Amino acid sequence: MCPDCQRLSDYAKQRSQKCPFMEEKTFCANCKVHCYKPEMREQIRQVMRFSGPRMLLYHPVLAIWHLVCSNKEKKK
Repeated sequence: MCPDCQRLSDYAKQRSQKCPFMEEKTFCANCKVHCYKPEMREQIRQVMRFSGPRMLLYHPVLAIWHLVCSNKEKKK
């Protein structure tokens, strides 16, 4: 990950761990308590634009690589 993406990822993990509703909610956008600063929320929104199914259409190889890396992280 580039330094900017790593910083954004670290910030999101930190804020998610402190969220009192993380266990119950499905999407942060639908939550009444916003854990992220507005400028960070916008940066996360821009990154997430290419996540999930959209990534398969944008860059299939990178999408598969992301799944492999995510599985490795979960096993740790």
